[in-house]
Amino acid sequence: VEADEEELVGGSIRLVPQVHDEADPLHVADAARLWQETWEQHGFGERARTHALVALRGAAQAWPVLDRLLDQPVPEQITLDGAELADLLEEGVAALRGRGVDVLWPRSLSRELTAQVVVDRREMPHEDLLRDGLFGMEQTCAFRWQLAVEGEDLTEAEMEALAAAAAPVLKLRGSWMVVHPSLARRARRRLLRKVTETEALAIALTGAPPAEVVEAAEGEQVIVGASIARLRDRVAGVLDPPPVAVPAGLRATLRDYQRRGLSWLAALTGLGLGGCLADDMGLGKTITLIALHLHRGGPTLVVCPASLLGNWEAELARFAPGVPVRRFHGAERELGEVGSGVVLTTYGTMRRDAGALAEVGWDLVVADEAQHLKNAASATARAIRTIPSRARVALTGTPVENNLTELWSILDWCVPGLLGSRLAFRRAWASQIEAGVDQGMTQRFAALISPFLLRRRKSDPGIAPELPPKTETDHPLALTREQAVLYESFVRDTMERIERADPITRRGLVLMLLTGLKQICNHPAQFLKQASGRIGGRSQKIDLLDELLATALAEDGAVLVFTQYVAMARLLEAHWEATGVPHQFLHGGTPVRERERMVERFQAGQVPVFLLSLQAGGVGLNLTRADHVVHVDRWWNPAVEDQATDRAYRIGQTKPVQVHRLVTRGTLEERVAELLTRKRALADAVLGRGEAALTELGDDELRELVALG
Repeated sequence: VEADEEELVGGSIRLVPQVHDEADPLHVADAARLWQETWEQHGFGERARTHALVALRGAAQAWPVLDRLLDQPVPEQITLDGAELADLLEEGVAALRGRGVDVLWPRSLSRELTAQVVVDRREMPHEDLLRDGLFGMEQTCAFRWQLAVEGEDLTEAEMEALAAAAAPVLKLRGSWMVVHPSLARRARRRLLRKVTETEALAIALTGAPPAEVVEAAEGEQVIVGASIARLRDRVAGVLDPPPVAVPAGLRATLRDYQRRGLSWLAALTGLGLGGCLADDMGLGKTITLIALHLHRGGPTLVVCPASLLGNWEAELARFAPGVPVRRFHGAERELGEVGSGVVLTTYGTMRRDAGALAEVGWDLVVADEAQHLKNAASATARAIRTIPSRARVALTGTPVENNLTELWSILDWCVPGLLGSRLAFRRAWASQIEAGVDQGMTQRFAALISPFLLRRRKSDPGIAPELPPKTETDHPLALTREQAVLYESFVRDTMERIERADPITRRGLVLMLLTGLKQICNHPAQFLKQASGRIGGRSQKIDLLDELLATALAEDGAVLVFTQYVAMARLLEAHWEATGVPHQFLHGGTPVRERERMVERFQAGQVPVFLLSLQAGGVGLNLTRADHVVHVDRWWNPAVEDQATDRAYRIGQTKPVQVHRLVTRGTLEERVAELLTRKRALADAVLGRGEAALTELGDDELRELVALG
């Protein structure tokens, strides 16, 4: 490339073809010399003109503007106007490079012009940052392009000159430079879009804007403005928050990890942000939240499953007796004057009365057992988003039950916009993390969400050293002859139907197969829907359960028995009534007050065997009198089983806990148990989709999964 001052003023440059000797890179000549001198003079050999002509034709095929060189008797040079120069920069350089042809720019035209993406506050002064919190403050930050020459930012006047330039050549600071047309276009629309503070915060924490916000060119760096950097630094400070004094109204001594949880929540909500306290079940999330309410002093709305209303009332009365507490639940519910107290409601009531709840100026909205919000499209998740507050806190022992989108849904309620849209989150994070292809991606994601999610386990050093040991035992059992015959015939008949079915029908048949086999493994009467008749002796699960209960009751123990099937629970009830085992059964249809009385009876030692539906009794209950937990059948997700076990293995437990899992050998149950073992070894953020995923197996894989071994 060559140009003189007059040509540059006119917005044009010249292309001069050059050839070089690959054996001697310093041996370079203008192509015109090959035609004007003999081969002895130019030193490239007698076939140099032919080779140069072939190369020019190939270059012209890559970038047709060079056809003009081929039309010349001597291919000496061509002059490019502004449009052709722009096309060279956008298309020609890359196309020519693909043909092995380089474009060489003189130093006088190659001063480095770089672009950066800058995100910062626009409408409000820096000192107002976070004055009113983040929620409800829309479009207070924006992206813009900032160009720089050799690391020095262009002034606003220079940016305007660049945006107004008609040709890709521009004189800046006394020197000419060639500007890529894409940079010029971006300079013309420097304000890309406005974003919320939480979107800006996510960009500050990751160092890159999401593609849905701005498509940054390769090599462009994201620069965080001073005000957003201050926000980032303040949010990063919650990872090591200053200790908060235990509120005077709290009638309890907080453990060290609970005090840290209080300090973390106080720091985060003090910034107007929300967070998810995801400690293991039984580590005291409720008392930590009560302490936070006392620390903040404003009205708090707690949304929880109906089964936990009594537990919240009891905990508040015990640990914060001076706090007014009201249930907003039942046929005659009314809000009245909230003041600075705590209002308890259920997810169902909240969904129906979100409008009334939204009229209260809540300081804090709390979602207990926040996995109820894991489907962002559900009516429950949509309704709770309409209730404004100064801060939001999610409480859950299982922030991820099946996939990372559930975590996105919870955090997007706590800190709206932090992780982008659901689809963008799936593309940028979830799909890659769940596939396990890049361990670094998982670590970067953990760093992004760490200020907003606090996760502690009972097994973590120093968390709960006072907890007694927990012993987990898998009991391998054999099918009875009756079960084996049912199992094999059901597999044979259903697989024949599956192999002939269309895709939609096939999915339903696979689910029917999996459910039926699990029922056969439990007891033939469950699969055959036999409401009466002999129960004992037809399933080793019943026989072993009888032995476990006899031993536990002889030692004055207490037992929790979980099953995912109400029909199986009814069979157990009938069997225990016939054999005289004192028990009670909690399921999804049990009224709230009766649930509370059941818990009281069990904890008081009045009923030693507590039979529970896994879905209805697996969360929220404090059943520390139990020293045995029995899982009659296996759930697809180990986190759900662990959550159920934690009804007994939690703070307040003083006895060793024995967990028994009943597994039939050589069946679907045994293979599911193997899958669950592998699942537990994965990172918390990577969980499969359980039963739904199994419907996508091929016929051969499915047959191998369900075949009786």
